[in-house]
This record gives sequence, structure tokens and C-alpha cells, in this order.
Amino acid sequence: MKTKERILKGAEELFFKYGIKSITMDDISKHLAISKKTIYMYFEDKNEVVETLMRARLKFDECEMNQTTKESKNVIEEFFRIMKHIDSMFSQMNPNLFYDLQKYHPDSWKLFKNFKEECIERTVENSIKRGIKEGLVRSDIDTKIIARMRMETLEMGLNPEMFPPDKFKILDVQLALLDHFLHGICTLKGHKLINKYKEISEDE
Repeated sequence: MKTKERILKGAEELFFKYGIKSITMDDISKHLAISKKTIYMYFEDKNEVVETLMRARLKFDECEMNQTTKESKNVIEEFFRIMKHIDSMFSQMNPNLFYDLQKYHPDSWKLFKNFKEECIERTVENSIKRGIKEGLVRSDIDTKIIARMRMETLEMGLNPEMFPPDKFKILDVQLALLDHFLHGICTLKGHKLINKYKEISEDE
């Protein structure tokens, strides 16, 4: 692994475990057993490390979403696969990470918000349209409004004032919001398929 990639991987491990604010360049240096001087050869400061990681993460997530859409047999399977992706991501993430991102790294948070509005919202809207064609999603809903609403609930679930990390797990909040969203937009046929996929997930 190249030195720059190793630095990013090590920093990500620490950020996911402890949050961003509490981790210093010294911590990254000690974690990787390399000098701070070496890290500064590739990154000007911690903020640049965070922004580089954010860009890479968003690119990865976009590829994952596109792959999920292509490989899913229907929109319900697509959303259940998204649930699994959320599960794997948030289960290993420190609850303070998003709060630190918003408060101390506004440029990186802006990248996330732009990605949410330009990529995730478009994907959700297309998925809803797909579900309507499949007869799994209600045809009487406004796809743009519902997609935007889904984006707002996504961000709401990351708000530490609404869901304090000491009282709520980010993973539980996000899965509950997604489950509520899915039940709200689906037809009876869709609900039956939701129950089927839930049984499959519980048996795994």
C-alpha cells in the first residue's frame, strides 16, 4: 500500500473509532508508526485529510448505490440492500463523527450535503419511479417531494440535538427512518414484499 493511502486508511480507522475532533496528527503518526513529517509531505493539515477521505468515501458510496440499483430485482430489494449498507457503515462508526464533521470541518460537510442533494436525492427519486412502474410504490405520490423529504429525514437522523448520541444509536435511527419511509410509500403488494424480505433478513 502506498504511503498516502496508508495514511488515509489509518486516519479513517481512528476517526471511525474515536470521532474526528479528538484525533490529532500526532495520533495518526503514532497509530501508523510513521513520522509526522512524512504525513505533512502528503497533507497540509488534518482538515485536508478529512476532506480527502470524504471525497473518496462519497465516490465509493456512489459506486455502491449504482451497483445496488443494477443488481436488485425490484425496488424493495434495492432498499433492503441499502439497509444492509447502512448497517455495515454505521455499526463501525463513532456517533460523534457526523457532529464533528458539521462543526469543525464545514467544507467536508458541504461536500456531503451536495452529494446528498445531487446524487442520493436523484437516486431515491429514480428508485421511487421504478417502484411505481413495478406496482410496489403508490402512484399517487409526488416523486420529487417524497425524494426531498427522504433527504431531510436522512440529515435529521444525523442531528445530535434531535437524537443525542448518548440516548440513540445512529444506526437504529437511520434504519427506523428508512423503514418508516418504505412503509409510507409502498402499495399493499409492496408491503407484502417488505414482509418477505424482512423474514429473509431475520433468517440470515
